[in-house]
Amino acid sequence: MPAELIVIDGPAGAGKSTVARRIAERFGAALLDTGAIYRSLAWLARGRGVDWDDESGLAEIAAQLRIDFQPPQQPGAPQRVLILNPVDAPERAPIDVTGLIRAPEISEGASRVSQHAAVRAALLDIQRGIAAVSVAAGRGCVAEGRDMGTVVFPEAAHKFFLTATRSARASRRHKELTASGAVASRGEVESEMAQRDQRDSSRETAPLQQADDAALIDSSELDIDAVVAQIVAAIQAAGPTPA
Repeated sequence: MPAELIVIDGPAGAGKSTVARRIAERFGAALLDTGAIYRSLAWLARGRGVDWDDESGLAEIAAQLRIDFQPPQQPGAPQRVLILNPVDAPERAPIDVTGLIRAPEISEGASRVSQHAAVRAALLDIQRGIAAVSVAAGRGCVAEGRDMGTVVFPEAAHKFFLTATRSARASRRHKELTASGAVASRGEVESEMAQRDQRDSSRETAPLQQADDAALIDSSELDIDAVVAQIVAAIQAAGPTPA
C-alpha cells in the first residue's frame, strides 16, 4: 500500500481501536488513536483540578499538550501513550499514561471535553501533524475517531464508518471492563453508552456522523477478523490514489 491516510470513524464500542490497530499492522502504517489524545487531556485536566466543562481552562491545557505514540511493549497490546514535557511532572519527564487513560471515568471525561469547540480546535494541529509526519515518511497512517473523515482529514484516501447496534456495543464494552477488573453492570454500561452517543452525535462542533464518501460497515454480527478483511479488501480494490 502506498503512504496514504486511512480513517475509521464510529461510535463508542464499535471496535474502532482494535480494527484500526490491526489495519495499521497489516499495512505497516502508523496508528493515530485520537481517542487517546482526548483521554490524555481529560486525565491531565482532572489532575490539575480543571473541570471537564471548563472550556477555556481545557483549551489552555490542550494548547500545551504534547503527546507521543510508541510501539506496544508486547504484541497485541495497545500502543504506548506518552505525555511529553508536562509542566507539573518532576524534571518534566514524559508520563506514560497508557493504562491510566483507559479507566471508565476517563472515558467519560474524554467524551465531555471533546464537546468544546476550543478544545477540538487546539487539538486539530496535533492530529494532523502526527499523520503528516507518518505519510511524509512513507509509512501511511490509520486514524480512528469520530470526526476523522468529516473534519480532521476530509481528503483522506480511504474512509470507513464502523458501527453496531447499541446492544452489541454495550456487550463488548462490558466484557472489556469485566476483564480489566472494573465493576459495572451490563445495564449501567449501556446507559452510559447511550448518554455518550447522545453527546457525540448532538454536539455543535464536529458531531459524530458518517462522511458522505465513507464506506459503512455494521459489525453487530461480525468478528474483528471479518471487519478487518472487509476494510483491507476495500483498500486493495481502490488501488493507490492518483498523485
